[in-house]
This record gives sequence, structure tokens and C-alpha cells, in this order.
Amino acid sequence: MSADNFVWYELVTSDVDAALAFYGELLGWEAREFPGGEHRYVIVSAKGKGVGGVMALPEGVSQPFWMGYVGTRDIAAALARLADAGGRVHRGPWDIPEVGRLALVTDPQGVGIALIQGASDRPSEAFDQRSPGHGNWHELRTTDPDAALAFYARQFGWTKGEALDMGPMGTYRLVEADGVRIGGIMRAPEPARPMWLYYFGVESVEGAIARITAGGGTVLHGPGEVPGGALIVQARDPQGAAFALVGPA
Repeated sequence: MSADNFVWYELVTSDVDAALAFYGELLGWEAREFPGGEHRYVIVSAKGKGVGGVMALPEGVSQPFWMGYVGTRDIAAALARLADAGGRVHRGPWDIPEVGRLALVTDPQGVGIALIQGASDRPSEAFDQRSPGHGNWHELRTTDPDAALAFYARQFGWTKGEALDMGPMGTYRLVEADGVRIGGIMRAPEPARPMWLYYFGVESVEGAIARITAGGGTVLHGPGEVPGGALIVQARDPQGAAFALVGPA
């Protein structure tokens, strides 16, 4: 599996079937049940290529959310680096047969991600900036952008890209993995909680906005143009999970 980049996107939600219907209509995802698990898990794909999974909220958690998985070649070493740098391991590592070894963690600012050491060398197809329906961009909103960037650089080898001035909102620092721009880091606007926001690609942002509202979702921001000419929209699905879309103008 690909390492040191996002390789999977997971929606944890209060209504699995309703979420599958919403994102199926919005992004054209196909769904299939993952067999043999202790709890229901549904794989979502774009034209046959796996993008992520959907599962029910665990007991005691009330807010639906998206979680990104970052691939690593050695999860034990990654968890040791994470702990040394002030991150926390919340669950794991544990094994899923034929999938890999996983752990749920938070960075030093308290933002959650998952780590996975894949069971095979097959590259992930979830992140693909050329294909609609796939992961396209990853935006970290954090309490300390400089410290977060240093942490992720040490953890995964990510490097600093261009710094964009956003005026009163501060600096938006682009982040690269192996020379590819994969996302950005910014200070979390008050009173929003620190989080990773995941952007999925679409062929038309305007058309996607109509599908968001028709499906019961809420547009939070946009459409807005970003450097390079693409349009973005940030939204909340009908169950309350935040996500974003990016596509050509």
C-alpha cells in the first residue's frame, strides 16, 4: 500500500444507509458490504476503484465525521515517532486480515487521523487528483500551524510548499508529499474545532452544489475560486459530517 500519504477515507455516521444514498447521488460512488467484520462496514468506490468506507458511530460518539488514513511502511516505528513528538495513540495497533495493521491517533494539537500499514504492496487508488469521486485535497485546520507542520514533516516526510496570504485569516501553507501538493495547513477559525477537512473531486462544483442541497446537505462556504482557477465548496452532509468538494471552474 502507498506510504506517507492519505490512502483511505472513512465516514463514521449516524445513518449508514442514508449517507450511502447521499454520497452515491453526489459523487457517483458504488457501495458494497465488507464481509466478515464484527460491525457493518461498507466500501465505497468510484468506477470500481476503492475510495473509502462507511460505518456507524460507535457508542458514546454523537457527531458524524470523516477520518483520513495515512499509509506507513512500519506502523510500530510511526507510533513511536508520534508519541515522542507529543501525539497520542487512542486505539491499536490492531490487525484486519488481508487489509493491514491500523491505529487511531491524534496529533499534538488533538486532531485525529488513522494510520495503516497495508497487508500488501498494492498502491492505494483513493487519492487521485485527476479523477472525480476520489480524494483530491486535505486541509488541516489547527491551533498551531507551525507546530503541526513540523510534526507532520517529521512523521511522514511532508514538505512545506508555497505560503498563501489569506488576509485576516492568516497564512495558508501548502503541503507536499513526494513533490505532489496534497493539501494545506491553516489556523482554525474561531470557534471551529481543529480538524482535517477532506476534499473530493467533482466534474462540476455548481452541479454538485445542487445535488448537496437536493440531498438534504448544507452548503457552508462557496463556491469560491482558489489559486489555479479551481472552484471549491465546503459543506455538511445530512447527518452532520463536514466535507468539501473541488472541481474545475
